[in-house]
Amino acid sequence: MGDSYFDILLFAAIAAFLVFRLRNVLGKRIGHDRPEHANRDRFGRNNESAREQSAGDSGDKVVPLPDLSAKPDLPATDDEPAATAADEPAAEGVAAGLQQIRRADPGFSSDGFLDGARAAFEMVVQSFAAGDLKTLKPLLSDAVFDQFRQAIRSREQAGQRLETTLVGIEKAEIVEAELRDRNAVVTVSFGTEQVNVIRDAADTVVDGDPTRVDKVTDIWTFSRNIRSRDPNWTLIATRSPN
Repeated sequence: MGDSYFDILLFAAIAAFLVFRLRNVLGKRIGHDRPEHANRDRFGRNNESAREQSAGDSGDKVVPLPDLSAKPDLPATDDEPAATAADEPAAEGVAAGLQQIRRADPGFSSDGFLDGARAAFEMVVQSFAAGDLKTLKPLLSDAVFDQFRQAIRSREQAGQRLETTLVGIEKAEIVEAELRDRNAVVTVSFGTEQVNVIRDAADTVVDGDPTRVDKVTDIWTFSRNIRSRDPNWTLIATRSPN
């Protein structure tokens, strides 16, 4: 009895450490390219109809998901304006933004950040599919978390279950970076292979194909207050390519 109790405590401690480590890794360093017949977002919803239909429409067989397409409304720097695409080529703009962030936070590493971004991407995608709000909460901004929570609740009310298999992350590339006041903001384009299926209460597939692997592109924006002692980044926006 004593040994079993000790084992439970040990495993719980290991699990807590892994979650803590993952979040700290992100802090220190975190389609659609699809066939024509699959012109949907990575959760099976048509990109155009997702914006037109209400989030509360439980009649949809696929629930809407967060898509904060507009840039996050963060304060601009007091001493210099944020770079725009019209000011310089995109690649130079990203490099300049990363340099700003590194000057403000010498511990920032692009490669290290992308390592953490990949890990966070996998955790968020799998947790959303599982409806695991406890895991999602510390990884998302309040606005994104509220939209994920609404989508999960709508799915549950419809008696549906989402199955997501992340086959692999083929590419993770920083496409935007800037420092706005005290906020470092980095946007990453993820190219992945996924299998997404929606099942009803009878376990019948109502959307998706469990035998098809889709190439999916997601664009996520992360932010961190560089003056905060908290090293963790949070997901503040998600969108899909036009």
